[in-house]
Amino acid sequence: MRHVQLAVAGAGLIGRRHIELIQQNPRCRLAAIVDPNPAAQEVANQSGVPLFRSLGELFAASRPDGVVLATPNQLHVAQALECIGARVPALIEKPVAHTLDEGERLRASADAAGVPLLVGHHRAHSPILAKAREIIGAGRIGKVVGVMGSAVFFKPDEYFDAAPWRRETGGGPILINMIHEIGNLRSLCGEIVAVQAFASNAARGFAVEDTVAINLRFENGALGTFLLSDTAASPRSWEQTSQENKSYASYDDEDCYVIAGDMGSLSVPTMRLKTYATKSDRSWWKPFDVSTASIERTDPLERQLDHFCDVIEGNAQPLVTVRDGLQNLRITEAIAESARTGAIIDTRVSATL
Repeated sequence: MRHVQLAVAGAGLIGRRHIELIQQNPRCRLAAIVDPNPAAQEVANQSGVPLFRSLGELFAASRPDGVVLATPNQLHVAQALECIGARVPALIEKPVAHTLDEGERLRASADAAGVPLLVGHHRAHSPILAKAREIIGAGRIGKVVGVMGSAVFFKPDEYFDAAPWRRETGGGPILINMIHEIGNLRSLCGEIVAVQAFASNAARGFAVEDTVAINLRFENGALGTFLLSDTAASPRSWEQTSQENKSYASYDDEDCYVIAGDMGSLSVPTMRLKTYATKSDRSWWKPFDVSTASIERTDPLERQLDHFCDVIEGNAQPLVTVRDGLQNLRITEAIAESARTGAIIDTRVSATL
């Protein structure tokens, strides 16, 4: 069997995780590491692969089957454009771009060149999310009316001490954490067309927000509410409920989303269903049929890597496209703008894009 040859750009925390996954996957071989930091030499030595200072150096020496871009956000677009120029598929860590304009430039270039780009919103590969989409798509809760979501957790003091910029504007949970939730909510409930948000820094007193209440309007008419906080001592976040990342303590009885339809509701990730049997039996006086859907739990990052290999081999189209990554970024930035101004922000994209 021919192995998919992959290079990883960026030997930081997430880059090393990608390296580990590639080395564990029987379909892949780590071909090279790209990082100008001298400390990356030790990572390359331990991995038994050459180190290159830039993608240009890598492509001059060899052409891998694909590149994982696990570099700082501001480098994503420029490096993805280099991959397009070399006609090498890339997996781009989220966010896909540091600005919407730059992301649109990348999207246009990728579309014109036909080089596959996969954006690393890894939760899209979660089997839990796939099961929830299946249940909703099958109509088991009827027409979606609304969603109640949360990402509430407590970041310890050392998180901010290690990177003081996290205490400043742009370092809070809207731009760091909410982009993950937007991808999930769009997947479960459809396109988000408007947002409104209120932010507070009352708990920590930093210049940046620590708690945000968000209203969402979906294209299909559904509405949503979402509570986001990195200073709330609560386990109602994806990390603390999904059990997909074993680094986090988790709780079997907690959910982070409840999707309500006109025939029932689904709680995620416990997959508890409360449904009515027929439309004529619907009433708040009557009991629900109660059930729990079975799910599997596997690491979405592992599944994402397998999917990237499928994309490289021409057996699949990217599950998360540059366009998807841009829309997640657009909605996240709209939430930040609404929190600053109090305005309702339209997040629809022109049909020409």
